[in-house]
Amino acid sequence: MKNELKYECSEMKNPRFGIEAKSKRPGGVAFFCTFGRKFLNMKGLACLSVAMASFCVVFAAGLFLQAEPEEENGQGGFETPGLPAVTESDVAAGGFAGDGDVSLSGDETLNLSEICYSSYRVRSGDMISVIASNFGITEDTIISVNNIRSSRLLQIGTYLKIPSIPGILYTVRSDGETSASIAEKYKIDGAKLCAVNNISGESGLSAGTMLFLPDAHLDWVTRQEINGDLFKKPIRARWYLSSAFGWRKSPFTGARSYHSGVDMACPQGTKIYAAMDGKVTATGFNNVYGNYVIITHHSGYKTLYGHMSAIAAVKGQYVTQNSVIGYVGSTGLSTGPHLHFTVFKNGKQINPQNLWN
Repeated sequence: MKNELKYECSEMKNPRFGIEAKSKRPGGVAFFCTFGRKFLNMKGLACLSVAMASFCVVFAAGLFLQAEPEEENGQGGFETPGLPAVTESDVAAGGFAGDGDVSLSGDETLNLSEICYSSYRVRSGDMISVIASNFGITEDTIISVNNIRSSRLLQIGTYLKIPSIPGILYTVRSDGETSASIAEKYKIDGAKLCAVNNISGESGLSAGTMLFLPDAHLDWVTRQEINGDLFKKPIRARWYLSSAFGWRKSPFTGARSYHSGVDMACPQGTKIYAAMDGKVTATGFNNVYGNYVIITHHSGYKTLYGHMSAIAAVKGQYVTQNSVIGYVGSTGLSTGPHLHFTVFKNGKQINPQNLWN
C-alpha cells in the first residue's frame, strides 16, 4: 500500500483581509513552522527585554549626571554682580528693609554718591540731547557743567566734561546760605547734596562756593535762553541783517565802534512786535534812536526798539509777543528804514541773535 502523504489543516488569519483561511501543509513542515514561530517569539521577547533594560540604565545615568540648577534670587534683565540674595535669616536679622530693598551702611551710601568726570569730543551731527541720553544724564547737566551759553553754537571738536551723575553746578550767592535751603529751593535730596560735595548740612556756606547739585535742573528761563527759545523775532515779515551786534565800522564816521544791538532792515511801515511778554516802561524820541519803545520783561530782561516811524504802544501797557508796538521807520540817527533791536540782561547788552528762535 502506497504511503500516503498526510496533510494537516492549520488555521491562520490572512493578514491582508483579516479573515480566517485554511491551508494544508505536510505534517513535518507544520511541526517546523510551529517550532520556528515559538523560537522567534522567544528571541524577540529577549531582545525587547534587553532594550528596555539599556534604556533604564541610560535614563538613570542621565538623571545622576544632570547639573544641579543655579539658585535664582528673582533678578532678571541687566545683571548686577555682588547683589546678595535675600534669605529668611537675613530678614529675621533685620539686615533688609521692607519691599526687598537692601539697607546700606553709611560708607556704602557715600560711595554711591561719589561723582567723577569723563571727557567727550563733539562729532559731526551730535546734539546735546543725544549725548546726554548716551551717558545717562540730562541736557541741563552738560549745559551747566560746560558753561554753554548757546546750545546752537556747539562746535565739532569741542571737548565736553561729562559727570557720572545728573545735576547742575551752583554758585553760593551770599554768606550763610545752607545746603538745606539750596536743596529745598531745587527740590533735591539734602543728604545726597552734602555727600557729593563733602560738606556738612549744618554749617553755613561762603559766597562764591561752587557746588554740584545732584538731580537738579536749570530753571525754564535759563533753559530757553540757552536753547534760543526765549524771544521771538520782532519783525515777522521779510528782513535782512544790515548790521550785527558787536564791533563794526561806523556807517556815519567810518571809525571802529561798538553796536549795541542788531539792525533789521525791511520796508517802511513794517509791523514791529514785542519780542517777549512784558510791560512797556518807556516810549519817546531821542536824537540817536528816534521814536523808540522800551519793554521790561521777567528775569532781568529789557528790550529796546528804535527808529520807528510811529509808536503803537503806551507807557504802562502790558504787551504779549503778538502785540504790535510800532512800525519800521528811519527816525533818529539812521541811514534807511530798519529796526534797531537791543536786549539788556540785568543792565548789560547781549546779542539778541542768541536768544530768539
